[in-house]
Amino acid sequence: MKVKNFDLRQTLECGQCFNFEKLSDQEYAVVAFDRLLHVRQMGDELIFLNAGEEDINNIWIPYFDLNRDYGEIKDAVCKADERLKPITEQYGGIRILNQDFTETLISFIISQNKNITHIKQIVRLISEAKGRPLGIIGGREYYSFPKLSSLNEITEDDFRSLKTGFRAPYLRDAIDRMVSGEIDGDALKGKSFEEAKQDLTKIKGVGDKVANCVLLFSLGFRGAFPVDVWIKRIMEELYFHKDTPKETIEKFAAEKFGQYGGYAQQYLFIYAREKA
Repeated sequence: MKVKNFDLRQTLECGQCFNFEKLSDQEYAVVAFDRLLHVRQMGDELIFLNAGEEDINNIWIPYFDLNRDYGEIKDAVCKADERLKPITEQYGGIRILNQDFTETLISFIISQNKNITHIKQIVRLISEAKGRPLGIIGGREYYSFPKLSSLNEITEDDFRSLKTGFRAPYLRDAIDRMVSGEIDGDALKGKSFEEAKQDLTKIKGVGDKVANCVLLFSLGFRGAFPVDVWIKRIMEELYFHKDTPKETIEKFAAEKFGQYGGYAQQYLFIYAREKA
């Protein structure tokens, strides 16, 4: 299918998801929503190599957010700060993925003090332990991310054996709250941003950054502005010129970018990482 304002590499490798493997330049295996996708981009053509029309329309187009006008979004971000224009031009192929809530919450709890390679490894270990086989691409077998009922079978000690370290009790607490219905993705979508964030931060080990990632990447709160070390660094360089608390940066971004905060965050994140 023809695509505009979309770059497969930029979208998958900008820190918002962890369940994929690069096969070659602009060719990936992606696991999401209990499906395995083999996808390649050639210029403005996105090629779904192993997906039928129904899955493309119902799963992958929504997952990659391909029905949204990102030309309009980039214009809005640049209107908020014209200095971001060259960044949106260079990295304007990023789209914010619409991911599964449970997988996103678990993945970003794992992400604390971990680099992307390590996060992907742990997600893969959990999937191999409790997911189901989805198929083989390039000689590697891929597994679905486990359903909540299967995650609930993993003990704290099991999580430690899966290399999650100090995050094991956090993961167990998140699963317990989801199983009990205290934390529910669909219910959170119906709440205000602040209410949903407050609920998420009740989970052990979930602070503002992890909560904002979950709100942005799985719950549709596109004004969320996660502040990690990369964002802190680039925001201080561009706007503050001194060491600045993350809370101050988040508040500033909300005022400056409003409903487009999440998009601005992604452009700034990949810019900060790739210029380092």
